[in-house]
Amino acid sequence: MKWIIAALFILGLSYVIGSDLLAYAMYSLLTLIAVSRWLSRNWAEQLSATRECSQLTAEINDHIGVELEVSNTGGLPVPWILLEDVLSKKALQHTPPSLELQTSRIKLTMLRGHQSKRLQYHFKCNRRGFYQLGPTVLETGDLFGLHRRYQVRTEPQYLTVYPKVVPIDGYDLSSRRPIGEIKMSHRLFEDPTRIAGVRAYQEGDPLNRIHWRATARTGKLHSKIYEASTVAGLTIVLDFHQNGFHRQHEPVRSELAVTAAVSVANTIQLLGQQVGLLTNGHDAAERMRREGWKVELDSRQEAQNAGTMLDDNDRLRPLQVPTQRSSEQFYRIQELLARVELADGLEFPRLLLEAQSRIPRDATVLAIISRQNSQTTIALENMARQGFAVSAMVNVYEPTEYAEISGPLIAAGVDTYHLKDKESIVHVCRKQVLR
Repeated sequence: MKWIIAALFILGLSYVIGSDLLAYAMYSLLTLIAVSRWLSRNWAEQLSATRECSQLTAEINDHIGVELEVSNTGGLPVPWILLEDVLSKKALQHTPPSLELQTSRIKLTMLRGHQSKRLQYHFKCNRRGFYQLGPTVLETGDLFGLHRRYQVRTEPQYLTVYPKVVPIDGYDLSSRRPIGEIKMSHRLFEDPTRIAGVRAYQEGDPLNRIHWRATARTGKLHSKIYEASTVAGLTIVLDFHQNGFHRQHEPVRSELAVTAAVSVANTIQLLGQQVGLLTNGHDAAERMRREGWKVELDSRQEAQNAGTMLDDNDRLRPLQVPTQRSSEQFYRIQELLARVELADGLEFPRLLLEAQSRIPRDATVLAIISRQNSQTTIALENMARQGFAVSAMVNVYEPTEYAEISGPLIAAGVDTYHLKDKESIVHVCRKQVLR
């Protein structure tokens, strides 16, 4: 636009001063601008692209391959094309990045009429998450650099990288006994260490059930009544509010919390008990782009922004996988933990208050927290007073910081475990399971 205004101004000046040569030069420049604009628009419209990804679900340390194919559907040759497959900032912002590129995702090429070329790149998955691959941004223009056109081609694909599961080695699953310290609302198992009363003998009662003292006193056979009691699984409550994590420790501490949560869930699932998850984090899948793609854009930055995942999310409702016994329960928890992100909405005490009615009382509540907060201590203490079996996994590195956080919790009757690093997950998880 600036070139056109300048050319028209100089053309007017040539009429004023009577310079035919200057007028001819400006006519030539205006013609060049018009032809360049037409060519760049035509080249951009005849470009198309497709993407193929080797897999859309992965584990940490997996390598993912992506192949882009750009085609010239028109008869005119395109002298230059700069194509880039957009990756989200989240995937590249840390060191090492969550998705570590092994080859370049940007390529400069040219295409003859009805020709196609391919760009292949691959990356390594270093961290769990939900990542947007694409769309592909194509840039082209005239040979003089007067006009450039940017196109957003191919809809994005979404890659889910699952969190690492730490196996709890050295624990004999077959040695589990269905007894514990929580009174069951439904009679699944009876705890022979807890006698609830005595009743008259019924045919079929085993000898070890007979209450001999009552039998000797009354002269008639009596049998013991046991309480239905067990630790029937676990409800994991993960604090993923951004205020709970120091910025200088990220993303190490938040990833450690997710790894611990998915490892505990896997162990409980293997034990055949019920397991569930509750968190105040954001679901990254909700940040998918909700608008259509712009076909023609004025700058490369606008083209990249058109294909970027949304960063804002005003969700205040908790994310939950209901606590239940199911063969697919762990996979639901793993899927949600792969997508969960730090949030700034629902704080942990309010999370417990809102979701308490949906947490079964016959399952232990395991809270994974990372900062000292008196309101969190009060919320966990209130749950313990209401009959829940409550434990807390404190996600800090320094022993002194762990002591500061765990002290008030222990005084409130909440068992605590120190989640120091990845090596401590096995020890902490085993203690929780044995409990």
